Amino acid sequence: MNVFFEQYFDFHIMGEHFGQVFEAFLQNLLIFVVAGIVALVWGLVLALLRQSPGKKLLPFRVLTIAYIDVLRAIPLLVIILIISGGVPFLTFIPKGVRIPEWFGEPDPFWYGVAALVFVYGAYMAEVYRAGIEAVPRGQMEAARSLGMSHLQAMRHIVVPQAVTKIPAPMLNEFISLLKDTTLVSFIAFGESTLVSREILAEQLNSSALILTAFFFLVICLPGARLVDYLIKRNQSRITRGSHIEVA
Repeated sequence: MNVFFEQYFDFHIMGEHFGQVFEAFLQNLLIFVVAGIVALVWGLVLALLRQSPGKKLLPFRVLTIAYIDVLRAIPLLVIILIISGGVPFLTFIPKGVRIPEWFGEPDPFWYGVAALVFVYGAYMAEVYRAGIEAVPRGQMEAARSLGMSHLQAMRHIVVPQAVTKIPAPMLNEFISLLKDTTLVSFIAFGESTLVSREILAEQLNSSALILTAFFFLVICLPGARLVDYLIKRNQSRITRGSHIEVA
């Protein structure tokens, strides 16, 4: 038992490398923020395309559904490896785009962001869709009867209501997104997991990995409790609403 604690809970090694691991964890947070914001927008675009009406937009709906299904079926790590290994060799794309070094961040950072956006955009599209379909259809019909186009009705009536119905599942996706930023270590980006593994190789001790786990716990655990709170609050609203209807 003592060997186990020495291997995983050596506080001397944790203290010695705290700053190094924390700085690397900030890179995880940066990837999370950038990818999360873009995926949130991309997911809404996909959801709106999937809900688009009429025969003329049928090809867009089919392509959107295919995109969502395919990106949700392929493991994120595979997408990261495909993007990082393939995009640099697409010579018809300008070099500044296929090997990006924007805002001082190296290309593995942006390959990781792109992969997370592509995959989590698909997941968030499904969350948006669930919220949109939870809005009573009469809301759309009333908006159209007032002379609004489908897009105007979605923008001003349906989507604002849908957004209020999805905080809990959307927050779940964000928690998963934060944890999945560690997969960018597979393309040699210096985030917390990669740095911890390097310390492990140097010290022959796994305490830095526990330190990395602690940083994620500090953020993900309160996030998980917030999800539980939002679910319970939503259930209580539904229960109160059903009691009112019965009365």
